[in-house]
Amino acid sequence: MKHYSVMSKEIIDSLNIKPDGIYVDATLGYAGMSKEILKRLNKDGLLIGIDQDNEAREYSYEVLKSVGDNFKIVASNFVDLKNILNELNIQKVDGIIFDLGFSSPQIDDEKRGFSFMKDAPLDMRMNLDSSLNASDIINNYSEEELTKYFYEYGEEKLSKAISKQIVKERKIKKIERTLELVEIIKKGTGAKYFYKEHPERKIFQALRILVNNELEVLEKVLPDAIDVLKVEGRLSVITFHSLEDRIVKNIFKKYSEVDAIVKGLPQIPEAYKPKIKLVNKKPITPSEEELEQNSRSHSAKLRVIERV
Repeated sequence: MKHYSVMSKEIIDSLNIKPDGIYVDATLGYAGMSKEILKRLNKDGLLIGIDQDNEAREYSYEVLKSVGDNFKIVASNFVDLKNILNELNIQKVDGIIFDLGFSSPQIDDEKRGFSFMKDAPLDMRMNLDSSLNASDIINNYSEEELTKYFYEYGEEKLSKAISKQIVKERKIKKIERTLELVEIIKKGTGAKYFYKEHPERKIFQALRILVNNELEVLEKVLPDAIDVLKVEGRLSVITFHSLEDRIVKNIFKKYSEVDAIVKGLPQIPEAYKPKIKLVNKKPITPSEEELEQNSRSHSAKLRVIERV
C-alpha cells in the first residue's frame, strides 16, 4: 500500500526527538510519520499512535512491528487524547503531531467515497462505525442547512444554487453515488463555472468535514494537547485547508500571548503567563522538490509550538 507522508522531514525535525521520550502521533494513518519517530527512539522511549480507522491501524501495526516493539496503537478519535493518556497512566509527553490531511489509501479506496473523481457510495466516514455518512447529509439536510455548510466548510460562493439543485434532484431519486453528486453540482453551477472553479472539490471538502466533525474536534483537542506537553515539549500540526489552519493559528496565538486581563502589570501572575512559544512565526510550507513530487502537498502548512 503506497502512502506518502507530506513534509515528513520537516515534521520529524520540528519535534526535536529525545531517544527516551514519549511521543504521540494523534493521526496515525498508515504510520508514515510514526515509523520515522520510532526509528529515533531507544528502548526507554514510547510511541503512541491514535486512529479511528481499523484498516489503518492494522496496516500500521505491521509497519511499526518491523521497527520496534515500544509502541501502542489506540482505536479512538484524537479528541480523546487526554483520556487515552490517563488510561495509559501517562501525565505528560515530549511531543505530539497532528497530520490533518487524510491519507492516500483512504482517497484511493473507492468504496470510502472521499474522491470526486471515482464512482463510489457517498460515504466519507473516517470511522466506519460512525452512523452519519455523506449520503445522509445530501438526502436529509434542508436546502438552508446544505447552503450554510457548503458556504462555511467549503467556502463555495454558489452554495445556494448547488443546494437548490440537490433538493430538486433528490425528490426524483435518492442521491447515493459520488459521481452522481458531481453531475448535480455541475448542473447547479453551469458547466462554464464548474470547469473553471471546480466547486465539487469544495463541496466534497465540506461534506468530509461535516461527516467527521473535523473542525469541532480540532478546536477541542489543541488546548488539551498543549496541557499534556512537558516543558520544552513540541506540538506540530500540519493542515491542508484554510479553515483548519485558521483554528490552529488562533489557538496558538491565544496560548502564546500574555492574557489581555493582566497585560501591562509589573508582575504577571503565573496562571496568566503564556503556556507556549511559537517555534515558527509563519507556517512552514513544502519544498519545491516536494511540490514537484506530490501534488497533494500544495496546500500543506506546518505550525510548531514549544511548551514553556
